[in-house]
Amino acid sequence: FVLGGNDTVEFPIKFTPKYAGCYHCQILLKSSSDIRVYEIECVVNADQADAQVEFLTPAFQAVTQEIPINNISNEDWKFEAVLEGQCFHGPPVINVPVGETVPYPLTFKPVAES
Repeated sequence: FVLGGNDTVEFPIKFTPKYAGCYHCQILLKSSSDIRVYEIECVVNADQADAQVEFLTPAFQAVTQEIPINNISNEDWKFEAVLEGQCFHGPPVINVPVGETVPYPLTFKPVAES
């Protein structure tokens, strides 16, 4: 233990999971005058390769690709989408409940031929 400012205590923990999943842990700290239990939850997602989406459509015709967002955590997710680039459209917010997969509809609508 290292005492820091404001009577805080640093307690470094190293966590090296082998698989994706949700890991729970309890840390019990005892002294002659105090007992404390800390609960820790770590969510580990599987490694994902970079993805690439290619849109091919005639000029002025929109095409939509639904990108699956899979929530394997124990909490609901709320994403805010920031799209960069011309001609791309999609909802600004998407909610993904626990254990569900929700498609994010990314639309490309070209305004010129290129």
